[in-house]
Amino acid sequence: MRAKAILIPALLAALSLGAARAAAAEEAQSAALFDAVFVNASPQPTSPEETARIQHLTEALKTALERSGRYRIVDIAPLKSQLGQVKDIHDCNGCEIELAQKAGAQVAIVAWAQKISNLILNLNIRIVDVATGKTLKGGSVDIRGNTDQSWDRGAKYLLEEHVLGGRG
Repeated sequence: MRAKAILIPALLAALSLGAARAAAAEEAQSAALFDAVFVNASPQPTSPEETARIQHLTEALKTALERSGRYRIVDIAPLKSQLGQVKDIHDCNGCEIELAQKAGAQVAIVAWAQKISNLILNLNIRIVDVATGKTLKGGSVDIRGNTDQSWDRGAKYLLEEHVLGGRG
């Protein structure tokens, strides 16, 4: 699939050597990364391409976060039945914190894409401290156009500016 071929290499390229070295000095936090959610607020039905993009976004985030050296992704497969009861992990009144705690993680990471139209979308991420419930990092980026390239650029910017880089 084209989305996977573009998204994962571009996100990996987004990680600078300097950020990886700085992260190596810190101890990686255990992180429960939940599958990214696609929120379709448009009148158009969700396309197979959008479904593939959201799945590849989760995979790319996992790879980029682990490669940064700042996060060690924990297995959340044992929580499958509980996760099946959650409609949108990004909007469940903090249920991601309890689930991450059950998985033995220090932080919960949720990501979602919201489609307003084929022209206007946004990608979002939130990293929450399990012990305090405080948001440690987070951000949103608007993208124009519903293409592999726009998702790729948006995800790269989101990681560089709001998660692994300066803002947060």
